[in-house]
Amino acid sequence: MIYETKTALILRSDLAAWQLANIAAFLAGGLAGTRPELMGEPYRDGAGRSYSPLIREPVFVYGATLEELRRTHQRALSRELVPAIYIEPMFKTTNDADNRAAVAAAPADALDFVGLGVHGPRKTIDKVINGLKFLA
Repeated sequence: MIYETKTALILRSDLAAWQLANIAAFLAGGLAGTRPELMGEPYRDGAGRSYSPLIREPVFVYGATLEELRRTHQRALSRELVPAIYIEPMFKTTNDADNRAAVAAAPADALDFVGLGVHGPRKTIDKVINGLKFLA
């Protein structure tokens, strides 16, 4: 099945494996939390036990440098997308309030991105991520 929308996570490729997994989880959760259409239906196993729904479509994960992340961020904003973001100072926080404070304190034109998440029409997302490679 080909979806009309696309979800992409762009992660700074020089991070440790635990950081990549952590950021991907935060970004995917942020996108799913603000875009209910991303969520599928709950699951049931053969015994009838219920399980949480998952994101309904593939999530594509790309690697990038800081400059590529900044370029991708600008492309997303210019297409009126609302990306999920994760910046370097958030690694030093332990809660959501401090994460928001770290973003609020960061200069908007020089955000130290370690990850972005975007969701939108397939063709729009393809333009936003143009030139990026899948994370290896």
